[in-house]
Amino acid sequence: MTAPDIVPDSKDWTWVLERRCDDCGFDARAFDRELVGSTILTNAASWQQVLRGAGRARRPRPDVWSPLEYACHVRDVFRIYDERLARMLAEDAPQYANWDQDATAVAERYGEQDPDIVADELVAAAAQLAEHFDGVRGEQWTRTGTRSDGAHFTVESFARYFIHDPIHHLHDVGHA
Repeated sequence: MTAPDIVPDSKDWTWVLERRCDDCGFDARAFDRELVGSTILTNAASWQQVLRGAGRARRPRPDVWSPLEYACHVRDVFRIYDERLARMLAEDAPQYANWDQDATAVAERYGEQDPDIVADELVAAAAQLAEHFDGVRGEQWTRTGTRSDGAHFTVESFARYFIHDPIHHLHDVGHA
């Protein structure tokens, strides 16, 4: 089973920045970059509710992650994007190594993790990333980085692209 993708692993990733998501309704064009930090924290609070809910470790279908697995993924997205943001702010045009979310989900046994620990880790990762985005000022929004597949971002486009992921996954688990 592969991880649910919100964007294809192809050169056609820009749709996230160019149009409203048909599934979750998020529209990066209308998203105020100054709200990324507070949006991360609000999103993390919603995941706390998800992780306390009944059926949190049950997959709705064999090919769809459980709420717990989605929460593990979102926690790891917060961590990875924090590392990437730090590099974009400290280095000139860094290139990020590929992150295989499917391999991570299997290797880290997302479906077997303790929901209470995941909840704490997700909140901690969200708080750190939110603080770092809240610290971005002026020209820092134009600093750049490149994903291993060639996708090129500024800190601003990176923020708008990133925030869709945790929002979309709350939609996936019915907590949008």
